[in-house]
Amino acid sequence: MTETYELFAIKYARHDRDATENFVDDPDPHEGNMPIDYFIWVAKNKNRTVLIDTGFNADAAAQRKREFMRCPAESLSMVGANAADIEDIVITHLHYDHVGNFDLFPNARFHLQDKEMQFATGRYMKYGTLRVAYDIEHVVGMVRQVYKERVQFHDGDSELFPGIGLHFIGGHTMGLQSVTVETARGRVVLASDASHLYHNMWDKNPYRTVFNIGDMMEGHDKLRWLANGNEDLIVPGHDPLVMDYYPAPSENLKGKVIRLDVAPTK
Repeated sequence: MTETYELFAIKYARHDRDATENFVDDPDPHEGNMPIDYFIWVAKNKNRTVLIDTGFNADAAAQRKREFMRCPAESLSMVGANAADIEDIVITHLHYDHVGNFDLFPNARFHLQDKEMQFATGRYMKYGTLRVAYDIEHVVGMVRQVYKERVQFHDGDSELFPGIGLHFIGGHTMGLQSVTVETARGRVVLASDASHLYHNMWDKNPYRTVFNIGDMMEGHDKLRWLANGNEDLIVPGHDPLVMDYYPAPSENLKGKVIRLDVAPTK
């Protein structure tokens, strides 16, 4: 039987950048500044709480010159969750901003695509342009979690729990996966980096950091298919617009947390 979930996005960091950094083809020159936000996502109901990605920490922010706002693990308290109680974490891919802090979740099992571990530890990492978004300590650390029997590998699409699906996309990395979550408003598609921004999909202009452009563009089509053609159900991985489109759970959480299990307001 399908279950439904409350679904939250927690914003923990930001990066100001020129629009040209966000697209393979140069965008409209009038776009100018186009920052990106960094999120983790939480799906919860009475039976379980599932975390999607773990973000990065203050040290990584300083090293990569990102604006760090709050610790992702500590931020879980804003949605009634606790890092020590999380038992299942979906790692959409192993880039530094999606798998950092994994060590702050002592009781979690990590869900990862086979191809992502293959990519992060394989032949393509000899090329700087493909490894730049990876942190070797994260990758080695996740290998250690494999040896501790804390990683569950997935090969393609699968149902993680009733109402939560994992969907292989690729493109951005060899093993990128997106996540679907059944909510009161329908099946929400958490794209993660299958589409960083709405405009990557809308303009058919993929994000600049990419392993396979063709797979990334077909991934946009898969996101639409997963959403049954309703793009309001697709949530891109780094777009500041989602903070404008969706409401905060409460007044004091404005600018920090949004609810994705309710329809967008714009």
